Amino acid sequence: MSHLFLALLSALLLLSASAAAAESTLTQSRTLAGDQRLTSPGEIFQLGLFPAVNRSRWFLGIWFTVSPDTVVWVANRDRPFSSQSGVVAVSGRGALVLLDGASNDTVWSSNSSAAATPAQAQLLDTGNLVLTDKDGNILWQSFEHPTNTLLPGIRVGKDLRTGAEWSLSSWRSADDPSPGDFRYVMDTSGSPELKVWSKGRKTYRTGPWNGVRFGGIPEMTTFEDMFEFQFTVTAGEVSYMFRNRDRSPMSRVLLNESGVMQRMVWDRTARAWSNFWSGPRDQCDNYGRCGAFGVCNVVDATVCGCIRGFAPRSPAEWYMRNTSGGCARGTPLQCGGGGGDGNGDGFYALRGVKLPETHGCAVDAAATLEECGRRCLSNCSCTAYAGADIRGGGSGCIQWFGDLMDTRFVDGGQDLYVRVAKSELDAIKNTRNKLVLVISLVITGLVLLLLSLGFLIRRKSRRCKKFRFLDETGDFITGCPTCPLEIIRAATNNFSPDNKIGEGGFGIVYKGQLPDGQEVAVKKLSKENTVQGLKEFMNEVELIAKLQHRNLVRLLGCCIQCSERLLVYEYMSNKSLDKFIFDESRRTDLSWKTRMDIIIGVARGLVYLHEDSRHTMIHRDLKAANVLLDADMVAKISDFGIAKLFNSKGGRLDCTVTERIVGTLGYMSPEYAMDGRLSFMQDVYSFGVLLLEIISGRRNHLSSNLIAHTWMLWQEGRNLELLDPAVRGECTAGELEQAATCIQVGLLCVQESPDERPPMADVIHMLSREKAPGQPRRPVLCTPMMSARPVVIDLGAQETIAACGHSGRLTMTNLEGR
Repeated sequence: MSHLFLALLSALLLLSASAAAAESTLTQSRTLAGDQRLTSPGEIFQLGLFPAVNRSRWFLGIWFTVSPDTVVWVANRDRPFSSQSGVVAVSGRGALVLLDGASNDTVWSSNSSAAATPAQAQLLDTGNLVLTDKDGNILWQSFEHPTNTLLPGIRVGKDLRTGAEWSLSSWRSADDPSPGDFRYVMDTSGSPELKVWSKGRKTYRTGPWNGVRFGGIPEMTTFEDMFEFQFTVTAGEVSYMFRNRDRSPMSRVLLNESGVMQRMVWDRTARAWSNFWSGPRDQCDNYGRCGAFGVCNVVDATVCGCIRGFAPRSPAEWYMRNTSGGCARGTPLQCGGGGGDGNGDGFYALRGVKLPETHGCAVDAAATLEECGRRCLSNCSCTAYAGADIRGGGSGCIQWFGDLMDTRFVDGGQDLYVRVAKSELDAIKNTRNKLVLVISLVITGLVLLLLSLGFLIRRKSRRCKKFRFLDETGDFITGCPTCPLEIIRAATNNFSPDNKIGEGGFGIVYKGQLPDGQEVAVKKLSKENTVQGLKEFMNEVELIAKLQHRNLVRLLGCCIQCSERLLVYEYMSNKSLDKFIFDESRRTDLSWKTRMDIIIGVARGLVYLHEDSRHTMIHRDLKAANVLLDADMVAKISDFGIAKLFNSKGGRLDCTVTERIVGTLGYMSPEYAMDGRLSFMQDVYSFGVLLLEIISGRRNHLSSNLIAHTWMLWQEGRNLELLDPAVRGECTAGELEQAATCIQVGLLCVQESPDERPPMADVIHMLSREKAPGQPRRPVLCTPMMSARPVVIDLGAQETIAACGHSGRLTMTNLEGR
């Protein structure tokens, strides 16, 4: 009997294994109906019938296993069932079909054929539903027929041989996958770019592909560590797709029912989708916002301006903010009068823009930029030109022959050379020469800097009667849009005490509202802080203006006029993190999920600063007071007054030695505070302290050394006692496990030796539990000397202070210019 039982058990196990292996595959002898599912081999995706429109209609779709509500492909969008009566089968002719179980009518078909060869359908771990013949040849695949979602490996573009398009179409509503009003398509007439259409009208465009990214989406460069972007241009195909890099989280690009493109990334920790990017992201992304020859600037109160050499076509409508009519040329071109040789015209360089719509443009990938300019000048119909590829210093040629539509300023934008009359060029040249002289004076020294900026502001105050961030050349001052003092005064009600929202060593921060309704935060430098304060003011202007990341506070503008020095930021309605975690009455507002999102957000911001931005830098003053929270509690790193550009050579041991140490005690790493050794590991140490503060809700201060307390609990196996009691009782088992991981990572970040601290990229992998954190060693248990403001430590001075087990000669002074 025992032998018979074992034989039966083995047979059952074999049958179970065979059934499990077949769960991802449909054959001509196996169908799918009712609540049955196909599951991909790695259990990443599922296929089956799902209800929509208040469960009144049923569709066949594919969704993520971990997120069943996230449907990424739908078969019968136009012909739903009224009940769960559909049957999925592989027909005898080798087509994948969806049948009405009641009438046996074909509701949807792949329209493929394997002739007399048996076929089968399989759901892959990529989310692709593939129909193949017995030899493995692909007869049909869902990736060739996307609906509203791009997954890694799905193309959007055009087959130039057959005319077939790969495009997205939105759902009718969030609960109705029927085709909606919006389509996401590749425009191949000109320099290829992606556009969103609605009822025959363009609503959004990405800008042309520039060899690295779409010109209107600078955020793509911040995703390069997660995704690989592939753009294909051949005689037979123009297409775009993306792929996940190794160990990157699941991701998708969605065209939602409102016509908004969204890049969504799966947060394993929160088990939810995180929105990394959306487009249109502001009013300047709305197609044709400023009309022909207009240029949109989202940080300008008037939003729309005209390209140099042009003026509003209808000044009355323009004054009323109706800018759709665009701009008209102020001075006629001389090309026709000059015999067609173009000697009377030239080009004005409009810097840092998303190039205008390229539909109908001439494109030559082999031409140089110089040759492109000569061709445009010799053709009287040519209105502008630009490089097609920004790689390797730039190459290729795009020429426009009509109106320039949908141009906007964008971070990391390209240069557009616009044809203007010679008289306009002479005026621009004179203005530019003055600007070059001013910039030269700025570089000569601090005193000359003040004199030069005074000259600039006086000249601008005479010239600017409206809120404009551009000077007459269209360039930014020191890389940052300048904002007239009158506008800032009006926005803050003349710096009213009622508008005050914060105060620090720098001065006072005011809340303001610009004429277009945008809320801003205005940081006003204290007039008592001149030399040091101005140095840090310029440092912040020059550094943060070059940065673009969702976890860094955005600098909108600056002002240096008379004795005023002002910085204008996006407004963070929830103010700084320390207002929450160190406030007994508000700590309960920070759930563990929110704290985890803040931790990950700060970590991502530091990775961008250290590795991903064009200008890698060390923040040097990361702390709870310098982490701001927007209305959605998204964390954004702020205050770059003492940040330092740093040349990384790929090794985390790269460092520099400085005799002047600036930062906040308690957040300084020991090698920096004692020896002046500065590297990215200084920020890692500060992040470790901040991480432990967020977890515990306690400051790392003189009377209670948080690092020492954490190490004691870790040694005794009581590390979860560090977790803030305000959230500890509400945490699930999974969240407690996350908290334990965070504590371990925090201890790794505050290791005494910088060699033993993980780089921030590894920190993110550890926090996401994609990489196991190592075992921390005993950290340096110094007594932190906390200060509400940053301090300057001058090594080599007369007073001797012993700290962190190291005796060095140093003095400390409060740094008020912050």
